[in-house]
Amino acid sequence: MSTNITVPQTGSEVRRLIREGNFLQPTSGVAPHHVQANVAILPKEVAFDFLLFCQRNPKPCPVVEVIDAGDVEAALTAPGSDIRTDVPLYRVYQNGEMVDEPQTLESHWRDDLVTFLLGCSFSFEHALMANGIDLPYYGTEKNVPMFITDIETAKSGDFGGPVVVSHRWIPQDKVVRAVQATSRFPGTHGAPIHIGDPSRIGISDITKPDFGEVWEQGSEDEVPVFWACGVTPQAVAMASKPELMITHSPGYMFVTDLMDEDLAVL
Repeated sequence: MSTNITVPQTGSEVRRLIREGNFLQPTSGVAPHHVQANVAILPKEVAFDFLLFCQRNPKPCPVVEVIDAGDVEAALTAPGSDIRTDVPLYRVYQNGEMVDEPQTLESHWRDDLVTFLLGCSFSFEHALMANGIDLPYYGTEKNVPMFITDIETAKSGDFGGPVVVSHRWIPQDKVVRAVQATSRFPGTHGAPIHIGDPSRIGISDITKPDFGEVWEQGSEDEVPVFWACGVTPQAVAMASKPELMITHSPGYMFVTDLMDEDLAVL
């Protein structure tokens, strides 16, 4: 557990602490301005279908890097990394059921596994904060709330299922700024996909997230804003039931050496 350590400032430092067993908490706020990534690991025989799935669903699944079958290093985005040990917490799904939530993948690793790193909204949080938007979970052990919606992804092969969104309360007078700030980062989900009434996207109770922790509304002028989320592959795993899919645990990301501005478009 890492409650008493200084907040790590670089991707390599975060990964080292995780690998040494000294960091086990959500990664929001660590390595500021570095790109964080969702993780999806699948057998090679279904990897192309999943890559096509990501191409058809770029909002929830923006591809940052694909690691070749059997390789464990994210050579383009995090040289020297090891995908088996450098995420604080993983989830292992077999036939749609979560069967394990380990801190390393060394006992689960196979030479036919292909790793996908997908952009994460933690990467644009500094842009929200720079525009005066408070994120109470940022840099704490708390996690952002995430919800399974009734928005369906575009299928590829056997892969398909609902879009997952992350939720943040935004002051009404800053909603436009939030949209503008995050639109610069399509590689980490970009602009929100829904603003306002949660029931319009199938969320019946904003106080009961499917993943993460509830974030209470701070004042009546705050509006619920929803971004596509890289936890979507986990909802897809539960819906599509592949033989094996390994992911990060929601909120416990892989931190790269890329800087947010490396993925900015404006």
